[in-house]
Amino acid sequence: MALTAAALLATSLGLSACSSDDSADASIVTTNAGEPQNPLVPTNTNENMGGRVVDRLFAGLKYYDADGVAHDELAQKIETTDRKNYTITIKPDWKFSDGSAVTAKSFVDAWNYGALGTNAQLQSYAFTPIVGFDEVSAEKPTAQTMSGLKVIDDKTFTVALKSPSIDFETELGYAPFYPLPEAAFKDMKAFGENPIGNGPYKFAKNGAWQHNVQIDLVANPDYHGGRVPKNKGLRFVMYQTFDTAYADLIAGNLDTLDTIPDSAITSYKKDLGDRAITKPTAQNQHVGIQTNVPHFAGEEGVLRRKALSMAINRDQICENIFHGTRLPARDFTSASLPGFNGDLPGSEFLKYNPDEAKKLWAQANTMSPWSGRFEIAYNSDGGHQAWIEAVANSIKNTLGIDAIGTPYPTFKNIRDEVNAKTIGKAFRYGWQGDYPTMLQFLTSQYYSYSATNNVDWKVPEFDKLLDAALAAPTLAESYKIVAQAQTMMLQQMADIPVLDYIASAGRSDKVKAAPLAWNGLFAFENIEK
Repeated sequence: MALTAAALLATSLGLSACSSDDSADASIVTTNAGEPQNPLVPTNTNENMGGRVVDRLFAGLKYYDADGVAHDELAQKIETTDRKNYTITIKPDWKFSDGSAVTAKSFVDAWNYGALGTNAQLQSYAFTPIVGFDEVSAEKPTAQTMSGLKVIDDKTFTVALKSPSIDFETELGYAPFYPLPEAAFKDMKAFGENPIGNGPYKFAKNGAWQHNVQIDLVANPDYHGGRVPKNKGLRFVMYQTFDTAYADLIAGNLDTLDTIPDSAITSYKKDLGDRAITKPTAQNQHVGIQTNVPHFAGEEGVLRRKALSMAINRDQICENIFHGTRLPARDFTSASLPGFNGDLPGSEFLKYNPDEAKKLWAQANTMSPWSGRFEIAYNSDGGHQAWIEAVANSIKNTLGIDAIGTPYPTFKNIRDEVNAKTIGKAFRYGWQGDYPTMLQFLTSQYYSYSATNNVDWKVPEFDKLLDAALAAPTLAESYKIVAQAQTMMLQQMADIPVLDYIASAGRSDKVKAAPLAWNGLFAFENIEK
């Protein structure tokens, strides 16, 4: 869900996003978006263009407020004495938008579907802690359901974990843990085109997803959780560029925009006045390089990634391009998260050091001389050109190699190649938190068996450290182990962290309230016109 697209796909709407006979009702909030990569199935949605919609359509055991605090949503009770064995009781009288009841089985069936290896769900890693996951998730599963899940009655089920988890209860508001109606399992792909959820919104009609154009949601009158909408509905409008979206925001044709384009960073506060929004958020941008790219496997790859990292002048990029709305990355998570430590051993590899960068690059050349061009792929529909070109120029000027940014038309184009491991070059990617812990950033992207591991970082010793951090008895102890795990990542340079976010967003003069959430997305239910 959280791979940051900052991606806006080509659309026929363009500057006339809300024009003529296709205009949104004045009470409907129009907000920027992009084409989701996949059908809207919670366990297979791992990027934020799909995720922002999925999170509106479904309600889980918990939900996160704008500050990232988890609250019970469908959970009436979550009981455990050891953080390993849980008894979960759901609230009565919840139903999906097709009228069917939400039961304990709705959760257990959805989780088992997400974990089953033959279903190849991108978010399957989320179920790793549950007993029986290994058998179910195998390429050739030896079981169809996880033995650690048991339905007791319509409102009660139990969960057995392999080991205690300090994060498990918090992550129960995360999309892979949403329930699904029985109708979903008849044809999951078709279901994802017209999802039936139990969340604060529902599809306005069958076919409400006009691909590459917009997705229309209306408030769900049957929702009675803690996220009751303060508006009548949402229209997710897919733009070609942030510049076009910003022009529509200024003109009053778009109600909210969660990313101000580079071209307006120095003027948006003056343009918008008290409608300008700024907030530190749990988002980052990295440069990833898969190990099948020539010169980037083994020890040579470690040396080259360290050299590239120290060849990037992050401070200059943050100041000259983002004018203080980004921070130089100091670890692999986000500076806004609890437990963050910006002075880990090895963090010197994230500082601009041209002399050391040249030495390490030369050392790598003794193993295998460099030839060719260093390319960094980015989606040109996401406002990334300026900073990627700055990164490439910094590398070129420091290391004396041919380095360039390589545009892909859309976020989906680049994600398809990254997921297939066929991209063959460095690439921009980011993470936007799904729940507010450092472990969420690390387990999703760097566990050996995560389908969201974009850079082939597969280190058993590292996996064991994450396991130990999850099993820690206290948060303080967990943070210490996370620091050890990230120190290992820095020593081997799992990928190249570049930027953390201070979000810059805005609302139109038709909107009186549009709070940003902890992860950089709007708290959509709380947008008021």
